Amino acid sequence: MRIEAKVALAGLAVALALPAGAVLVQKKVPYFASIAAGKARMRTGPGRTYPASWMYQRADLPVKVVTVFEKGSWYKVEDPSGTQGWILGALISDTRTALVTGEVAELRDSPRLGGRVTWRAAPGVVGRVSKCARGWCYLDVKGRGGFVETKALWGVEAEERL
Repeated sequence: MRIEAKVALAGLAVALALPAGAVLVQKKVPYFASIAAGKARMRTGPGRTYPASWMYQRADLPVKVVTVFEKGSWYKVEDPSGTQGWILGALISDTRTALVTGEVAELRDSPRLGGRVTWRAAPGVVGRVSKCARGWCYLDVKGRGGFVETKALWGVEAEERL
């Protein structure tokens, strides 16, 4: 086996061995991520000895990472209501999700107001986002999806591209 192939395989092995939260450390804050677990405690400081201030019971809830502590061990995050606190790094995922805000959002078959409405999502619905451009993102809610204007979502920037 050539030396380049061995180096590439070794790099891949190291990348696969890293915990999911370690990938997040390389991003520049602030950025959006999501809660990976069905239950996640928000704490007042970056450690298990700090009191819990909130218990999230909603996997995939989008959060904004505002600070990273000790190489990704703890993340200071902001939730959709503006509450900030610390969550254990293993409970944060780089999976991009968004929360429908305001009124019922219309999911369309194309990223334009003239697109056919395929689904509607009530405020508070969370879905996975992709294909964001020019003020629109594709939102997938448990297999049902469509394009939504970013102004109806919390978890993506207005002109973000994905």
